[in-house]
Amino acid sequence: MAAAQVWSVDPRNGKPREQVAVEATAQEIDRVVRAAHAVRETLADRAVRAAFLRTAADLLDEAAAHVVEAADAETALGPGRLNGELARTSFQLRSFAELVDEGAFLDIVINHADDTRTPPWPDLRRYKVPLGVVAVYAASNFPLAFSVPGGDTASALAAGCPVVVKAHPDHPATSEICASVLRRAAVQNGLPEDVVQLVHGFEAGVELIKHPLISAAGFTGSVRGGRALFDAAAARPHPIPFHGELGSLNPVVITEAAAIERGEQLGAGLAGSMTLGVGQFCTKPGFVLVPAGANGDTLVKELTHGVSEVEAGVLLDHRMRDAFIEGVAARAALEGVEAPVTPGSGGEHTVGAGFLTVDAARLAEEGAHDLLLEECFGPVTVVARYDDEAEITAVLSRLPGNLTATLHLSDTEAGDPQGRGGALLAELTALAGRVLVGGWPTGVAVAPAQQHGGPYPATTSTSTSVGGSAIERWLRPVAYQTTPEALLPPELRDDNPLELPRVVDGRREN
Repeated sequence: MAAAQVWSVDPRNGKPREQVAVEATAQEIDRVVRAAHAVRETLADRAVRAAFLRTAADLLDEAAAHVVEAADAETALGPGRLNGELARTSFQLRSFAELVDEGAFLDIVINHADDTRTPPWPDLRRYKVPLGVVAVYAASNFPLAFSVPGGDTASALAAGCPVVVKAHPDHPATSEICASVLRRAAVQNGLPEDVVQLVHGFEAGVELIKHPLISAAGFTGSVRGGRALFDAAAARPHPIPFHGELGSLNPVVITEAAAIERGEQLGAGLAGSMTLGVGQFCTKPGFVLVPAGANGDTLVKELTHGVSEVEAGVLLDHRMRDAFIEGVAARAALEGVEAPVTPGSGGEHTVGAGFLTVDAARLAEEGAHDLLLEECFGPVTVVARYDDEAEITAVLSRLPGNLTATLHLSDTEAGDPQGRGGALLAELTALAGRVLVGGWPTGVAVAPAQQHGGPYPATTSTSTSVGGSAIERWLRPVAYQTTPEALLPPELRDDNPLELPRVVDGRREN
């Protein structure tokens, strides 16, 4: 039986553009994983890895026009957004190269033998080593930054792990171009091109997570798909780490004082954030607690104006479009739910932005309105109007884990550590990996202190997928005890020939 063809499709009209590849069979998955596994030792040299990542960034920048053209044709995200995403992607690659050069990610700790301890300490030396071949499942909504050349791939390669990427079906041509860039970068630095592999197809993704030589996986996508792969990773004879980003409501709390102080500004900001990228950002604010009555009316009025001005947009594919239309219709049909701006179909291939309002009291207890506490992918948010602070707490206590949570306070509240702002901040901290006070959650800075991950179902682990700490997902610690100096890895020898930062007998060096 012939393998199924993989087509690039234009979401603006739903028509196929070109055949790009064929779906990988189980035999093909076995071949590419074994090929990646066979070359894992070629990534051992940190200097080579860093040069590889920098070359990949350079080649990606050189191919920018070609990459953006293909990505726009497959995603309808537009050249402006995609050029920005490409710049972010090449920056990620260079950032990980710097991290590899510096070497602190190895987390070297040396404790020399100490007979004065009770009980005595033997000589112990610990650092981190790469796990092995990593499977990366590309995201739909970021065809570059969370796809083939994205953060999961960059951090895994930085850790010294070969990568097998399962392309997302929404941008197969872009994936092929980017994989080619990475493989050329490998060859230019004396590495085999098999350190980066690309496969297509749903069944390929299932076979990949089950392969015995896959040591870990990174995923960005839906709760349903991510949970299925997470369960498969755990059900293996030898379970592996699965770092999945699955879904997030990204709640926002706006205090009454903040709404009074700057309601128009907050309404406009919310409109811009929830419709950014046609509402397809993983950090879109999908649920907002706003005061009921006149104190929240100015904000809602400005939100209505802002969302009404947004033109209909194209989602990443027609399946997502159908799911969005069905999802907002089901939510709008619930008792007590109103739609100041009705979200839904914007035309044969587009969707219109909108938002729903409901009394927060309806969400304080389990019931039919629980659907409003689930993510709806696309340009829609739910505004829950609360009567008092007790309702805020009651609703927040029912929310699932999130990537982000945002709190808007008045200037007076922000300066009072003993006031309600501190209590709300604590409640939101329990719900999310990144907590904002002021501003809006869309946009994730690639910075060392970044945390892009949160309690389930936002992610399946406590790690971040953005920022330098993302490398930690693909490493494991190893300690050597009473090992002769001549047998130790260079990273752990007393003379520190690689001049790496480390902690020796409790004192930090370099």
